[in-house]
Amino acid sequence: MISLTAPFTEDKIRALKVGDEVAITGVLFTGRDAVHKYLHEGGALPPGVDLRNGILYHCGPVVIKDEQGQWKCVAAGPTTSAREEPYQGQIIRQFGLRGVIGKGGMGERTLAACQEAGCVYLHAVGGAAQVLGECITKVRNVYLMDQFGAPEAIWEFEVKAFPAVVTMDSHGKSLHQEVLAASQAELAKLV
Repeated sequence: MISLTAPFTEDKIRALKVGDEVAITGVLFTGRDAVHKYLHEGGALPPGVDLRNGILYHCGPVVIKDEQGQWKCVAAGPTTSAREEPYQGQIIRQFGLRGVIGKGGMGERTLAACQEAGCVYLHAVGGAAQVLGECITKVRNVYLMDQFGAPEAIWEFEVKAFPAVVTMDSHGKSLHQEVLAASQAELAKLV
């Protein structure tokens, strides 16, 4: 397991390869469909949100207020990333992302942006929302809540040892493409 600790520099990210297991410590911002479409169409990031050299998590977390009125994340599982494929490449380049976390992988445009910009796609385990939520040590802020609602808002989390696997790297390799090609080859033998 590779400890991937903020700051998430280009050198640290370009050193990662498909198959590397990482434990992320630092700040993550969430972003799902509404945020991706909004940014793609020219929407501005709210003051306080800086994605440069950051990691964006495709996640609609379950966040509640505790007895003291502070936000607490109780579940933070990844959402399917393929829905963001029309937007992700542009967002990686425009905002200087170093990582995207989700599940299921992404396509050619995102892979090209990762290679060009020095970014990786990190696969988080689906179905482990509560366990992943335990890696969130603090909810720092929430943005665009009124505009998009809680699941689609941008949440700012501090995380410690958040586990993920590099499945698309900055060198043009995609585990998702490799699995698809191998599956198609096996299918071709059967038909």
